[in-house]
Amino acid sequence: MEAQIFEPAIKACLGEIHAKLKAAEQIAKAAQACAEAGGVTEAVRVSMDIEQLIYEAGRLHDAATLLARMAHD
Repeated sequence: MEAQIFEPAIKACLGEIHAKLKAAEQIAKAAQACAEAGGVTEAVRVSMDIEQLIYEAGRLHDAATLLARMAHD
């Protein structure tokens, strides 16, 4: 198949990965700030939101790599 068909989808996946990891970074910063202020329990609670974002970023990466392989077949 032609790569031109897959490139927009791969770019979209990579853009979504970036957005999700940036959101995870912001949550991690907030959790760190809570921990440094003495709220370790609150920090852990805040950090729990990171897990779903990382999971989604991983699945998007799987999709991007699959599309890239298909583009080169």
